[in-house]
Amino acid sequence: MEAKGLRRFSTGFPLVIFVAALLISAPAPVFASDTVEAQEIVNQARATFKDFMADDNYSWLHEHLKDAKGLLIFPLVLKAGVFVGASGGNGVLLVKDPKTGEWSHPAFYTIGAVSFGLQVGIEGAEVVVLVMTQKAVASLLTSSFKLGGDISAAGGPQGVGVKSDVTAHFISFARAKGIFIGLDLEGSVISVREGLNQAYYGKEVTPEDIIVNNEVHNHRSIELRTALKNSAQ
Repeated sequence: MEAKGLRRFSTGFPLVIFVAALLISAPAPVFASDTVEAQEIVNQARATFKDFMADDNYSWLHEHLKDAKGLLIFPLVLKAGVFVGASGGNGVLLVKDPKTGEWSHPAFYTIGAVSFGLQVGIEGAEVVVLVMTQKAVASLLTSSFKLGGDISAAGGPQGVGVKSDVTAHFISFARAKGIFIGLDLEGSVISVREGLNQAYYGKEVTPEDIIVNNEVHNHRSIELRTALKNSAQ
């Protein structure tokens, strides 16, 4: 028996086309799990940042954070295993306002195809990346891009009181099990996590809306933003 509510679409306008049109025009659904995941990434990013700032082996990072235009924080980047075709993880980007010193609300990203240094037993690492130039910030406003070529990436120096000149658009640091590990970001792909951005801010937003135009806010990022501000002075 044909349902009354759908009968009127049985002639002149195929039902399947009508339903498809609704699906195309409707906004992407936001699931409660996405909101929980987004907040968990923010919480873990704060913990990761504090881990690096409390470690004297990253004194170069401590000294040069004030010079960065932005900061990418990936609380867990997994290394590719024998049966895994890729590596990577989720994280956030925050950008500093050069006039006020305030840090933006977080935008969500994923990084893939990361290469770790040769470390026995290391399967995952915490990663922070200094975004050193405005060109680097602009590259992050696209939906996806690959590091390399004119968008350079370099590993940051490590060691207590280390002095070194490093020049690159992105300067990365990684640690696992409390120790420094090598990290090669060349060829890595950084992509926007649109679903997490939408879940965290309650509507469809772009990274530009979040970190440049300051159009959306989420008070639950205040602890992370405050930690960055206090450390980058």
